[in-house]
Amino acid sequence: MAEPYTAIQVVMMPKDTNPYGTIFGGVILSYIDVAGSIAARREIALRGGAPDTQYVTVAVNRVEFKKPVLVGDVVKFRTTCIRVGRTSITMHIDVLAERGSEVIPVTDAEVVYVGVRPNGPNREPVPLLPAAPSATA
Repeated sequence: MAEPYTAIQVVMMPKDTNPYGTIFGGVILSYIDVAGSIAARREIALRGGAPDTQYVTVAVNRVEFKKPVLVGDVVKFRTTCIRVGRTSITMHIDVLAERGSEVIPVTDAEVVYVGVRPNGPNREPVPLLPAAPSATA
């Protein structure tokens, strides 16, 4: 299994807080989606796929909020590829908050992306990796 990739790192700001003084779960979800998409594109490019493929989110299979995120936390979104299908890729995203010298696992999620043709009539899915060479000669 490949090493986790830190797709993004963000300092949490007061504008992202809920009435309880912690960061909105929706803010974390949006960063999870962005981080997973960045990492999916990178993973496919590293495997020889088209680096300009566009991705859409088709499923968030699981999200678990373990600890609150606070203003001033430096939040890292570490990604790992779980599975690559013909037109989809599933990413696991671990969310870690650095709070002083402490690193706290705050959230994790599993997200599925599909590569699409942006200019197609229905944004139809496209294969992510080149076809394997035929065994016949």
